[in-house]
Amino acid sequence: MSLLARRAMSSSVKLTTRPSNWKALAPAPLPGTTFAAQASLPKLPVPALPATLARLKQSLIPLASSPSELAAANSKIDAFAEIAGPELQKRLLKHAEGKEHWLEAWWDDLAYQSYRDSIIINVSYFYGFAPQPAHLPQSPAARAASIAHGALLFRRKLREGTLAPDVGGQCMDSFRWMFDCSRVPGPNGVDWSITHAASASHENPHIVVFRGNVPWKVQASSFADLERAFQHIYDNAADGPPVGLLPTQNRDVWAAAYPLLTASPANADIMHTIHSAAFCVSLDAAHPPDADPHQPVNFSRALWHGGKSGKALGNRWVDKPVSFVVYDDASAGIMGEHSMMDGTPTVRLCDDILSGLALPNSAETLLSSPAPASSPFTPPTPLTWEVTPETTKAIAAAATAIALLVDKQALSVVKTSYGKAAIKTLRLSPDAWAQLVIQLAYRRVHGPAPCATYEAAATRRFARGRTEAIRVVTTEVEAWVRAMLAAPAAVAGAEKRRLFEAAARRHVALAKEAGAGLGVDRHLLGLRQLLPSPSSPSSASDGFASVAPLFADPLVKRSAHWNLSTSAVFSRHFTAYGWGEVVADGYGVPYMTGFDDYLMFTVTSLAAMPNAEFSEAIRAAGEEVYALFMTEEAVAERGDKARL
Repeated sequence: MSLLARRAMSSSVKLTTRPSNWKALAPAPLPGTTFAAQASLPKLPVPALPATLARLKQSLIPLASSPSELAAANSKIDAFAEIAGPELQKRLLKHAEGKEHWLEAWWDDLAYQSYRDSIIINVSYFYGFAPQPAHLPQSPAARAASIAHGALLFRRKLREGTLAPDVGGQCMDSFRWMFDCSRVPGPNGVDWSITHAASASHENPHIVVFRGNVPWKVQASSFADLERAFQHIYDNAADGPPVGLLPTQNRDVWAAAYPLLTASPANADIMHTIHSAAFCVSLDAAHPPDADPHQPVNFSRALWHGGKSGKALGNRWVDKPVSFVVYDDASAGIMGEHSMMDGTPTVRLCDDILSGLALPNSAETLLSSPAPASSPFTPPTPLTWEVTPETTKAIAAAATAIALLVDKQALSVVKTSYGKAAIKTLRLSPDAWAQLVIQLAYRRVHGPAPCATYEAAATRRFARGRTEAIRVVTTEVEAWVRAMLAAPAAVAGAEKRRLFEAAARRHVALAKEAGAGLGVDRHLLGLRQLLPSPSSPSSASDGFASVAPLFADPLVKRSAHWNLSTSAVFSRHFTAYGWGEVVADGYGVPYMTGFDDYLMFTVTSLAAMPNAEFSEAIRAAGEEVYALFMTEEAVAERGDKARL
């Protein structure tokens, strides 16, 4: 590498001011099938203000503690609708003109890049993979090589524009941030992501492999050479300083440590190698075995936050959007960084890789795969950090902080005795079913009052679309839950089923609205972004005095305090899936409803919450709901309906 190139590389690594066009630096979509539909995708709509306010009012009804609390909130909504709301709506429509996505820049920063708490627990997520297919080599080196090889093939198709787009005309834009990228800490309270995907050098990409906290640069090659490279690392690795703990910190703390680390030219080179890597692979020691393989708690915790005290996080680089993790027992999964992609793109990545490996002829395909360039195998070499006393002190502080964060977390896994197949025979939505089970379980543990519940709805039918919030708690849900909580003989089974079906239908309708960009929360966020400064002399005279009471209203605020944060993904190859709670007094409940023979819920929370009790309540509620539809009376009802 020339001195000029090295200086340019070092300069980009040490860059501490976010470029105004940072997101435009990702490579433009290439001609081909992958991005062929992008230009024809509609823009995310700005919902009509009266419709959003009506939805807001409706969502408050079941959450109100009294008629007077509801009336007070409604009066503030009505006041907002008179003057301030219409003016802000005009500003929002003006803001949306000429933009591909009116929310994108705000969402990037408000939801992710300006979020300062640790990525671990709060932003990262994980998927656990089913075991290596029996017809493939079972060593950890072969496992790592097969996953890496599949990911590199996926990346090649993406770069060539030959990757088939997601079914249903989904926006593929965020896939451009899957490889060759990294989040970096911003010293002014806002991060950004850098990409090297447009670099010509990335026609022959590399990956970074961590073992014993030490990064190794591995050039993309055939499966056989990747397997040799991984085995070489296993055979020759020695422990190094856990520099990977630094990015697990509060983002401002990491931003302060970042220039200290990269002041060394050698470290700047390593950082550039990590940032520009297609992805990372962490070769972790075997995680503690699960006593019950049907409840992979230890596996989940190891992937989610590096196990007890987060010790394995020194062997990862959590700022990378894609990091595969392979354990010494050949179990594997992925840790993702959420800021530039939601879960569905990496589900697609992992599902394509694992489906390819599951094919009966995958062993022959792997062994016959050519290297990107014809060159002799060269063993990888470790990248050695230069660690100063100041950096050592920062690493020690990071180890203490991440241990405190990780060890106060609880995680449980619940599987029901039935799955999608049984629910579909009842002509009910498995997603709505899962949501109602969660609602009933929460109330059995936490008492009579419902709580605000968020379910993520993908808005990828729109250009650059990401998500909208489904406000799960409705009057229909509340009516059913109250019926279930009543004395056993107080409400007949037929009425409970009728109420359940009504609640499920309402949930499906809300999910469709949210997926169409017609929710409450993203629209309100956009309106708030266009408020004048509180010190502006025109605020009161323009009617903006009505805004503060609305957004300060206790019920309105409570309606967006997500005690239950939920989301579903699915791959038949996943045995674990999760992420953390979003409020201290709440739960994260990721779930999968795609398996025919079971539903799977992961429950995360602070350890101070009754996590185990809530998880058991989900299991019990799931069986209770199933029993409700399996009584002789229910079966007879379905027979009558079928005859009709």
